[in-house]
Amino acid sequence: MSLTEQILSQIPGTPLQGLRKADQVWQNLREDNISIPTTVKKETQLLNTLDWDVVICGGTLGILIGATLVKKGWRVALLERGILKGRKQEWNISRKELETFIELNLLSSEELETAIATEYNPARISFPESKDIWVKDVLNIGVDPLYLLETLKQRFLEAGGQLFENTAYEAATIHPDGINIQVSNGQSFKARLLLDAMGHFSPIVKQARQGKKPDAVCLVVGTCATGYPKNDTGDIFASFTPIQNQCQYFWEAFPARDGRTTYLFTYLDAHPDRISLESFFEEYLRLLPEYQKVELSQLTFQRALFGFFPCYRQSPLQTPWNRILPVGDSSGSQSPLSFGGFGAMVRHLKRLTGGIDEALQTDNLSSNALALLQPYQPSISVTWLFQRSMSVGVDQKVEPNQINQLLAGVFQVMDRLGEFVLTPFLQDVVQFPALAQTLFMTSLKQPGLVIKIIPQVGIGNLLDWMKHYLNLGIFSLLSPIGDKLGFLVTKIPLEQNYYYRRLIEQWQYGSGGDYS
Repeated sequence: MSLTEQILSQIPGTPLQGLRKADQVWQNLREDNISIPTTVKKETQLLNTLDWDVVICGGTLGILIGATLVKKGWRVALLERGILKGRKQEWNISRKELETFIELNLLSSEELETAIATEYNPARISFPESKDIWVKDVLNIGVDPLYLLETLKQRFLEAGGQLFENTAYEAATIHPDGINIQVSNGQSFKARLLLDAMGHFSPIVKQARQGKKPDAVCLVVGTCATGYPKNDTGDIFASFTPIQNQCQYFWEAFPARDGRTTYLFTYLDAHPDRISLESFFEEYLRLLPEYQKVELSQLTFQRALFGFFPCYRQSPLQTPWNRILPVGDSSGSQSPLSFGGFGAMVRHLKRLTGGIDEALQTDNLSSNALALLQPYQPSISVTWLFQRSMSVGVDQKVEPNQINQLLAGVFQVMDRLGEFVLTPFLQDVVQFPALAQTLFMTSLKQPGLVIKIIPQVGIGNLLDWMKHYLNLGIFSLLSPIGDKLGFLVTKIPLEQNYYYRRLIEQWQYGSGGDYS
């Protein structure tokens, strides 16, 4: 019996079975065994009567948008294939980002404090043969999803929203005046707009992507356990091993309400020869004692965590259909460095709900109009090169410590440049002045390492990145102009106003100008 089988068999539920099920999906993806559903189709006849303004498929992150839209007066149906409830594992985020819930009047200050299960400081960035860097107030809040979702569900229902649990999306037919959504229990929902919050593996997303393999994948495994030595600090980015299995291993660790959560993650492509999730879990258990300075026999495992997150260069996803808008993980609006859509959803919640509200008011529900709600953002696109520099091709020859040395050098430079450079980057926000200074200083201090990275990432990727880097600079110049134009836009008729507002938001978010 493997170490993974031994440990997972001790944990309540059937985590080993879940791991193997996820592994089968990962194997199918690697082997191009991807089914392409055709659940969306078009009809020319009119629906005539519509029961809903918005139907949201996928409740876990969909409730965030649903609760806001109901408060704005829209008729909203939220469809969830199971029961809408959070998991026990906390969602890590920064306190500043959580203020969005207060701004949108979804939670009171007291409720927000109750939703915070854990809070710790400081967090560490650590690489071999390099001085540790300590940061404060970054991903240091653990939110209780059970409480958060239950509270948002109450807000949603009190405001007039309707929740349909055990109701799975099956198909959608787009008509000139609306969209008809068929679900697993035989019901149908006629609405003006469908929001797809069903995640990376949504059937709508699969159809839109037409079986395209992801350009990159993040594999993640971990556990929450008790029995660790007392430690009130966290790791947000740590590495202590060279490249192995053609992967660079990275670690995260957080204090949790039920013990301590530790993750092992790596960036790679979907090549058929890549490591399986179960083998990766075995690696995690092999290295965990060295990482946390504890024997496995001292730990009591509460739960296991595992998954993989596909990323596509063509993101955020813009579907070819009218009246359908992907949100959260479905849209791929988080950068290829981050995984799990909670943080990205919260960061864009105000922009998305405001934009959807205006789209409904002005009837801007065509595919072109809705695409403006998930626009190209160079602040996301530039991170593709960073992701690529942290991964190794299956047949690529790279010095064992090259990635660790590069990252150690870059983070040391960012630390010296100050908090305004390092903190936004760790929260998935890339800004042009900070990036330009970091690249310039790294090139001066470690030219040899920078030269080595070019063959690793490839000239084509480097040239593609230059385009996004220049656009990041242009958007950074345009964003403050957009702020000044805001008051003029309000004087334009509402229908045109919608387009101008989306452009101003694209400059703001696309330059990282939304970060405060």
